[in-house]
Amino acid sequence: MTTTPTDRDRTATRLLRSSAEHSYDPEVEIDWEAPFVEGKYFVPPHRSSLYGTDLWERMTEEQRIELTKHEVASIAGLGVWFETILMQLLIREYFKQDPTAPHAQYALTEIADECRHSVMFGRMIARLGAPLYQPTGVNQWLGKWIAHTGVGPRMYAAILIAEEILDALQREAMNDENVQPLVRMVSRIHVVEEARHVRYAREELARQIRSAGRGRITFDKLVIGRAAYLTGTRLIDPRVYRAVGLDPEQGRRAARANPHHRETMRWAGERIVAFLTDLDLIGGPGTALWHASGLLPRPAATA
Repeated sequence: MTTTPTDRDRTATRLLRSSAEHSYDPEVEIDWEAPFVEGKYFVPPHRSSLYGTDLWERMTEEQRIELTKHEVASIAGLGVWFETILMQLLIREYFKQDPTAPHAQYALTEIADECRHSVMFGRMIARLGAPLYQPTGVNQWLGKWIAHTGVGPRMYAAILIAEEILDALQREAMNDENVQPLVRMVSRIHVVEEARHVRYAREELARQIRSAGRGRITFDKLVIGRAAYLTGTRLIDPRVYRAVGLDPEQGRRAARANPHHRETMRWAGERIVAFLTDLDLIGGPGTALWHASGLLPRPAATA
């Protein structure tokens, strides 16, 4: 007896084929011993969190470059953190699935991709000579909670927020000749492979929405809003400012007030905000968290 392939399996089959044709080994593709290019930044300068501020104007060129080095390390550290959570979520889901099904096999394939990405990000952070910037305190606890309990819409939406924001930043960086070749190559590999992960997660999220009850969606909106807040406020860890002699709180306040940085966060979040809005996953008690994250513009004040 044969069964008709579902949309889920058809998508997974295409993604498995794409994975076989377009996957990369960072150990082979990246020259980890190449020296950094003098004068090149580690993120496009206009995407630095302090770009355009008085603090930025007072920095030397070397300090500006050094700040972007720590900012890209912060972005990579958060990326590893979210990828580790995603791998735990996917392996829990796989444990409940039929291992002969294409969608189950693609879940394992994505885990393999994320393993390589985490190694790649880890090696880049080490090559940068930067500290490991990752969430601490209550954010660390919430990450562990999601990793152990995440299911349905909140599982896929929380991960998509981080993946799609990183994707927007890396798509720009990989094409910017002012950015260090190492960062551009890491970005290029991640963008190519994450495109499959985003496609898989978006379709899975849309399916989960169709079967979820109203009560569950209300709670998930709150969890998703908290994930957006964590991503928006910890993409650039305030501790990066110590690298250029600034107090972390001083740097954090300047970045939060910086119109250039606020615009960068809105720009990076445009696609995922539009997608989650279409699915009615932004709203309720999580709305304030979205506004506080910087990813969703605050409503204009009325006269």
